[in-house]
Amino acid sequence: MAVRILFVAAALGLAASIVWASGQAPLWDSVVKVAADPWGLVMLVDLYAGFLAAAALFFLVERPLVAVVMVLVMMLLGNIVTLLWLAVRGWQRLKGAV
Repeated sequence: MAVRILFVAAALGLAASIVWASGQAPLWDSVVKVAADPWGLVMLVDLYAGFLAAAALFFLVERPLVAVVMVLVMMLLGNIVTLLWLAVRGWQRLKGAV
């Protein structure tokens, strides 16, 4: 149960930081600035590698249509989807698989 609470807290913290950042600067202007820096580019590659890993996990444990929807929503909301999936459904599925 504590792990689920941790995942939900992380998702809420991520959502709050997205709301805060949205009020500070336009997203696409910031992405261009980040991508122009070598370490910023590495962070973006890392982010999308994480998306790819989460997508693979979704396809391994969910029905294909559910996995497709989750990946599409993840591309819009980021890892909030991954964290909430882990909190609600994934933790039990992964725990049983180990």
